[in-house]
Amino acid sequence: MKIPILLEVCLPILGGVILSFFIEGLLKNGVHPFWKRDFSVIFIHLGVWLALFSSLLLMSQRPWFSMFFLLTFMFFLVQVSNAKFRVLKEPLIVQDFDFLFDALKHPRLFLPFLGLVRASTIILFYTISICTGVTLENSLTDKLQTYVFVALVSILLFVSLILLLAGSIMKNPLQFNPERDLQQLGLIASMWRYAQEESTTPHLEFSSIYEHPKLYSFPATLPNLVVVQSESFFDARRLFYGIEREVLKEFEILKSLSVCQGRLQVPTVGANTVRTEFSFLSGLNNESLGIHRFNPYRKIAQKSIPTLVSYLKKIGYKTVCVHPYDASFYNRNKVFPLLGFGEFIDISSFMESKKEGPYISDITLAEKVCALLDDSSNQPIFIFVISMENHGPLQLEKISQSDAKEFYSHFPPDGCKNLTIYLRHLRNADRMLGMLREKLSTLSSVSWLCWYGDHLPMMPRVYEIFNVLDKRTDYLIWNSRRDSGHGTEHNTQVDNLGYLLLQKMNLLKSYL
Repeated sequence: MKIPILLEVCLPILGGVILSFFIEGLLKNGVHPFWKRDFSVIFIHLGVWLALFSSLLLMSQRPWFSMFFLLTFMFFLVQVSNAKFRVLKEPLIVQDFDFLFDALKHPRLFLPFLGLVRASTIILFYTISICTGVTLENSLTDKLQTYVFVALVSILLFVSLILLLAGSIMKNPLQFNPERDLQQLGLIASMWRYAQEESTTPHLEFSSIYEHPKLYSFPATLPNLVVVQSESFFDARRLFYGIEREVLKEFEILKSLSVCQGRLQVPTVGANTVRTEFSFLSGLNNESLGIHRFNPYRKIAQKSIPTLVSYLKKIGYKTVCVHPYDASFYNRNKVFPLLGFGEFIDISSFMESKKEGPYISDITLAEKVCALLDDSSNQPIFIFVISMENHGPLQLEKISQSDAKEFYSHFPPDGCKNLTIYLRHLRNADRMLGMLREKLSTLSSVSWLCWYGDHLPMMPRVYEIFNVLDKRTDYLIWNSRRDSGHGTEHNTQVDNLGYLLLQKMNLLKSYL
């Protein structure tokens, strides 16, 4: 083999590695320079880079094309990470790769945060790399016999495997704090380590309450139960004194009539609903899940585990989930039967329904839930509702001139457009709450309603303006026979909310 051929392969490898460290330096949260990282981290970075380069080289037979294509993909990941960090204060992690496919199916949920300029730049880079590689670079198989080329790529893959093994043996402990782990390990190594950790299963102490319902005595007649996980719900009136109190009129009424209500500690802000959702349904603290805390539905929830849903199903409840969106999102269509749901009503049942903004309105959703509540059935029903109307991105919607007059007694500072849009949807969530209260009150048997917000809405600029530090949402628990009194204020965590609910319903003695 001639030396120029070796250089033709080695130079793109060397240049690509150097440029990959430079591209990592574009991350907004600031990664440590490579010379300050442990050897294990460097080995993993080199191993992953070489493995990907070798795979592309095998397919394209063009080393420079492989280098530019891989660098462009890495630049794309950096831009996505920066966009995510800007709005959620959390960088890109390997668990987010599920959403790369979802972004193609549901572009409105994701692409606006990347931005038109960034998306156009990435497309331009890919176009240049592909055109340049195909037109200006000859295939190595024109210069080498096929078996020699395959042997060369095999050697590169073998070297990458050795590097990865060396880096993996000297495992760097993870903090499971994406920002800190990214700073210490860099983009490539942190994703590799997160993927490694996902193959492990943490020791989880599942709730004996949910696992053994026969240990408890129950009322002769089991009450109906509706739980609403309201998208981005919280009492926004705490943000700014100028927000009209009437925006949450029904919520205020139910708080005064509730069994208990208060602030709810949730594990996420702005997005990642499933972190809150799984904590509520399973009773497991999000941090106890280890690496699986970032998306419990990828691995942990794929196993049959005791949950609030399975508990209620075992004692005789019909278990239904109503979610006006695609059932496959977050793999709910696969996960929810394992959690205990007997029926899943998704967007296919709302196709001709009224929308408020881009999503099914909370009013329409309330009508669907009310239709499921039937006095003629002898079987109690548990309905878990996941709303969508107040899902972002809020900035894509428009405000009318009447909105400001309707939602504010005093106009907010500049930069609060998203807040105005949010209040419009929040008012509809409040109306949904009122509709459910009215329906449950008409049933002959006692019924219960639990309402909580999954996380704060994605409004980073608004939080900066009002200096918001508290990331808690709100919840309440109400029953249809409580017509007077003031709800006890009890702040709690979302993983304890299910136990608290069952205790108030007299379905268990204590919840802690």
